[in-house]
Amino acid sequence: MSDSAAALEGQPRESDGSTHVDSWRQRIVRGAAIVEQTFGGITANLWDDPFEWTLPETLDTRQRILEYLEEVEATRKRAFEGFSTDSELSKKVAVPSGELQTLLNLLMDTLARAEDHKGRDVPTRANDRN
Repeated sequence: MSDSAAALEGQPRESDGSTHVDSWRQRIVRGAAIVEQTFGGITANLWDDPFEWTLPETLDTRQRILEYLEEVEATRKRAFEGFSTDSELSKKVAVPSGELQTLLNLLMDTLARAEDHKGRDVPTRANDRN
């Protein structure tokens, strides 16, 4: 087991049974779900929020989380493979709200929303020592 994996497994529990790492994992998964929703929309016009299959009860092991993250990465790659030139980023697509957005704006918004989830309160070894 790597040092980081060992650190994640040995976290103290809160009164509700959760750990700081549980919260961190949920944020990483939620950020990935935002990416999956956008790229699923771009590639298959499937804009569903992946909420149900990203529940902690569904992604209840480290292996399942890693498999989910790999699926999201594959979806993201498929979408980018569909762009043959940078000029395609100026094309407009209909988003779930019915608005038209350029692909570039949609991708930038997705990146910002995913980063917001991922970047909140991420544990580090330095923070764990305090």
